[in-house]
Amino acid sequence: MHKTKKRILLIGGGFAGLNFARQLYRSRDYEVTLVDKNNYNYFTPLLYQVATSFLEPASISYPFRKLLRKKSVKFRMGAVVKADPVQHTVTLNDGAVLAYDYLVFAAGTKTNFFENESARRHAFPLKGIDDALFMRNELIRGLERASIETNPVLRKRMLTTVIAGGGPTGVEMAGMLAELRKFMLRKDYPEIDPQETAIYIVDASPNLLAPMSDKSHERAYRTLEKLGIIIKLNTRVLKFEYGQVHLSTGEVIGAHSLIWATGVTAEVFDGVAPQALGRGNRMITDAVGRVQGYEDVFAIGDISIQLTDKAFPNGHPQLAQPAIQQGKTLGRNFKRLARGKPMQPFKYFDRGEMAIIGRRTAMADLFKHRLHVGGILGLFSWLFIHIASLVNYNNMIRTFYSWLVAYSTRDQVLRMIFRSESQDHRS
Repeated sequence: MHKTKKRILLIGGGFAGLNFARQLYRSRDYEVTLVDKNNYNYFTPLLYQVATSFLEPASISYPFRKLLRKKSVKFRMGAVVKADPVQHTVTLNDGAVLAYDYLVFAAGTKTNFFENESARRHAFPLKGIDDALFMRNELIRGLERASIETNPVLRKRMLTTVIAGGGPTGVEMAGMLAELRKFMLRKDYPEIDPQETAIYIVDASPNLLAPMSDKSHERAYRTLEKLGIIIKLNTRVLKFEYGQVHLSTGEVIGAHSLIWATGVTAEVFDGVAPQALGRGNRMITDAVGRVQGYEDVFAIGDISIQLTDKAFPNGHPQLAQPAIQQGKTLGRNFKRLARGKPMQPFKYFDRGEMAIIGRRTAMADLFKHRLHVGGILGLFSWLFIHIASLVNYNNMIRTFYSWLVAYSTRDQVLRMIFRSESQDHRS
């Protein structure tokens, strides 16, 4: 007699979702449907390199339907607008209603503007490929305008960029912009003196790369200073309007661009009980990933917060590695469930954190900060781990080739503005 497969709806195809799906690629027990608002997976840690013209989008993204070809996992493009745990259904933005036996949320996070409305309206977030391409267009457009601007005040403003956030994204973005200023500006824009440009990085904490070790704090600060980055610590961005960034210290910076890299909050779905949400709107889960108050709803990755791991009493960090490991563990647990075995609790193995600044400086704090790696070894570690983490060989080859060209020539050919005039809403 043919066994009826249990239906799993998987919401989100990022690090957590895709690694969950991989465990059940050819399952005889489950029918998995992956739902995502995009029709492609993308590698979040390298979005800033797309935004700064070092990588093309295809280097860090890959279509779900090709990725899932012959894998017995269905794909449905759409955004979830409502979940109904009582009826075991999910409603999508196109009106479709999908039924499930198990619901797995892996939808990740969105930018947190901390109720800063002016930043929400005018700053550049960096959470997806669309954000990265829009930012790339605007940064290049700012240079084009500055190259013909004769008013020195307006010209200075056009050539000034402020980055809010001193975590890995902010630090790596600052380093990449400094590289562009140093090696590309004179070549492409002889009308602009690099000394006219300014790059600020602003963070509310006392250190750059706050979660990392003191050695990384010091190395990041020293490296960015050498690259000419102006660093403002213990400082918040209060407002960004009319080309002016207002800081908590009272200082006002005239700037064309404010890049917002200072926080995330989890996606919230109608139908999920408020009491199931914890800090940052993350879904509170038990040790196996089951959402608090539900028997057949699970959450993994950045959208979840597990408070049962004694090593991480405030929840696991919202990074790629916890998401990857949670996805794999929950996938294996569903296999165990199908065999009548109990699920095993998730235990995070902390491999460490990494950051790169420019072309030559990288740092890694490995194994809970027990080992700090810098210099050329840190650089090659960063390169290897990011290449190995890409979703398939096509992405690996594209990215490695782009990095090789950029490193050897100190130049890239991606500084082009591609846009749809009907969608181009910034003046």
